[in-house]
Amino acid sequence: MLQHQAERFAKAKCFFAFFFSLLTAFLFLASLSQPAESQTYKVIYNFTGEGGDGASPYGGPNLDPSGNLYGTTYAGGEFGAGNVYKLAPDGSSWKYSTLYSFTGELDGDGPGFGTLAVYNDVLFGTTEGGGYLGVAFKVGRSENGWRENVVHSFGQGTDGNEPIGGVVIDKAGNVYGTTLLGGTYGYGTVYQVTQSGVERVIYSFTGGSDAVNPGAAVTLDAEGNLYGTTSFGGAYGDGAVYKLSPAGDRWKETVLYSFRNLNDGQNPVGGLVLDKAGNLYGGTFDGGANGGGTVYELSPSGGKWKLSILYSFTGGYGGPYNKLTFDTAGNLYGATNGEGANGFGMVFKLAPRNGDWTFTDLYDFVGGSDGGIPYGSLAIDAQGDIFGTTNIGGSDNQGVVFEITP
Repeated sequence: MLQHQAERFAKAKCFFAFFFSLLTAFLFLASLSQPAESQTYKVIYNFTGEGGDGASPYGGPNLDPSGNLYGTTYAGGEFGAGNVYKLAPDGSSWKYSTLYSFTGELDGDGPGFGTLAVYNDVLFGTTEGGGYLGVAFKVGRSENGWRENVVHSFGQGTDGNEPIGGVVIDKAGNVYGTTLLGGTYGYGTVYQVTQSGVERVIYSFTGGSDAVNPGAAVTLDAEGNLYGTTSFGGAYGDGAVYKLSPAGDRWKETVLYSFRNLNDGQNPVGGLVLDKAGNLYGGTFDGGANGGGTVYELSPSGGKWKLSILYSFTGGYGGPYNKLTFDTAGNLYGATNGEGANGFGMVFKLAPRNGDWTFTDLYDFVGGSDGGIPYGSLAIDAQGDIFGTTNIGGSDNQGVVFEITP
């Protein structure tokens, strides 16, 4: 049995590597950006990949009301299959704790790009491998520390496989997420897991002009509708934005927008955020007027959806890879996977002003000890401090957690 699991893990890793390399080709092409605004940047934790420590934090951190950060690493941990960690403020520094190390077997292997979701003080997420072909998991406190439970193990029948994007949870505690592959047609799924642990596929992507292969988690609105992106598929094959609406015991899928690889961009990998008016915001990894990806807004208008480009990045591949983040004032923040002044990515801000948006480059990664190539989303506290992760760099080149103070 373990041999079969190892073969499945290897196949999953191979596809992840293919997906990863496809979207990051030409990542280090020279690029230009807006001048960086003066900020205070510091690394608050260096991953080492040794002694149970994590490595390669693809996902961004989750910030709780007490100022603690929770996240995952794709590799490292006690068994090399990644971990769940906590960073707690400790005076002028931070205290690091490994909450759980994945074994790479039935409990999961390799948490991907999704930020952890929190429900009733329990952390929820997904791993690309482990189980059969990936798992949805939860980690919560127990008498002996922290304990992990598998919410669902994927890869059995048409339930989907390789859930790399994380989950979202509704008010009733139901878990929603996506799988990159599998389902009825092999193009990925959107699934639901109820509080009682029953998993069902609420949509299987069909191929053709439909959105296909969702890498990001869905976003939930107040009416229970789900929104998401796929980096491929759509009418032109360059990715799409979709909506799933509950209709009795079923869900109705609508493709809201298909990217054309023109000024609108292509490969919207990272998912969406909603504002209070119901507008959707996201980024594309590639394309746009300047070739380096875009930040876009989709607004409902007369029964349809209108796309507006808020900003076009300059360069090759390497635009925003994950969800954007709002602060309390309505400003948008994100990170590019590459580009920036040094080709290692940047952290940026878009501020709405008089119907337009003003772009500011907050920080350009230089690689080396400060980190580089961020994949995860950002977290912002009430004071405007920005927290995130980079996949490389730091003291041991295993990635870092950083803080940017305005």
